[in-house]
Amino acid sequence: MRIRKAVFPAAGLGTRFLPATKSQPKEMLPLVDKPVIQYVVEEAMASGIENIIIVTGRGKNAIEDHFDVSYELEKILESRGKTDLLEQVRAVSKMVSISYIRQKEALGLGHAILVAKPLIGDEPFAVLLGDDIIDANVPCTQQMISVFEKHQSSVLATQVVDGPDISRYGVIRGKPVEDNIYRVEDLVEKPLFADAPSNLAIIGRYILTPEIFEVLERTGPDRSGEIQLTNGLRILLERQPIHAYRFEGKRYDAGDKLGFLKATVEFALKREDLGADFADYLRTLRY
Repeated sequence: MRIRKAVFPAAGLGTRFLPATKSQPKEMLPLVDKPVIQYVVEEAMASGIENIIIVTGRGKNAIEDHFDVSYELEKILESRGKTDLLEQVRAVSKMVSISYIRQKEALGLGHAILVAKPLIGDEPFAVLLGDDIIDANVPCTQQMISVFEKHQSSVLATQVVDGPDISRYGVIRGKPVEDNIYRVEDLVEKPLFADAPSNLAIIGRYILTPEIFEVLERTGPDRSGEIQLTNGLRILLERQPIHAYRFEGKRYDAGDKLGFLKATVEFALKREDLGADFADYLRTLRY
């Protein structure tokens, strides 16, 4: 089956960016002049996704407003002859078919995906996490869809993480089957550095088969009270193959303050309208 739908979990509290996220969603924090979530939506669109399901929570109305039509703003821009800005605003509201469903409690990534079940149905789907911004010539999700089409299994995006930072991620143990593709043999959520089964960390892109829903319904919460997707995937692995894919591209952890700042600087430097002047400014800084 073709991958037509994608789930965007966006119900988290954004505590790492307080106080900025006290009254606005972390997904709406701007990278240069676009909110983080728009970069991820654009990746999905460029990968052929037709329907996007955003899992929201309390205080996330700004996300819906961003992708909705803004008649008042459009009228003002039109009356002032600001046609370039008008086209940008209209393009956002016409991007793709978006549905919203509420996660009433932030009970983990596995629970957020389970909440989307009524809108996914019985078909494979993608999951994209807004904390991970991936700059790639071929969109990361499109790369993963190609792996799914070949192997007809769930696919996990991975990257090499050396050293103690591996303890911040889910980690796979896998057997290489092709260049950058591994048959998953086990998964561990946030292992100790000494216990990590490899240096291949799972990052926020997934292609999942619909069987994941039944598994997540049977997956109990961990010690923090959350339903972890990694735990569900371990159960799914007992029933069907799962592959991991080491994607091509550069990943920014936009859910971390330093990663967010790095992404802001590098995306700004790539802009034709900002890059040269911004680079000149950076050269003047002395610390």
